[in-house]
Amino acid sequence: MAKKVLDLKSKATNISDAHLSELQDIVNNVNSMQFNIGRLEMQKHNMLHDLGVAQDRIVVMQDKMVKEYGTYDINITDGTINWPADEK
Repeated sequence: MAKKVLDLKSKATNISDAHLSELQDIVNNVNSMQFNIGRLEMQKHNMLHDLGVAQDRIVVMQDKMVKEYGTYDINITDGTINWPADEK
């Protein structure tokens, strides 16, 4: 039969203040990063929405250009219509 060994050392009820402080710093850092990621994701969502709206405006503008000029192939720097060589 194996003999039982009694552990006479008392078990700790709390971690040290230094360990608690370090643990709290780590957890606070993780929480802060998660909050910032959420904030960035919200900004990304809003920007993607704004991009979709801008793309819709381009389609509307292209339709206007086709009705007015017969094409939407326009140089956005100087407003020149880019007609194919055989249609000038």
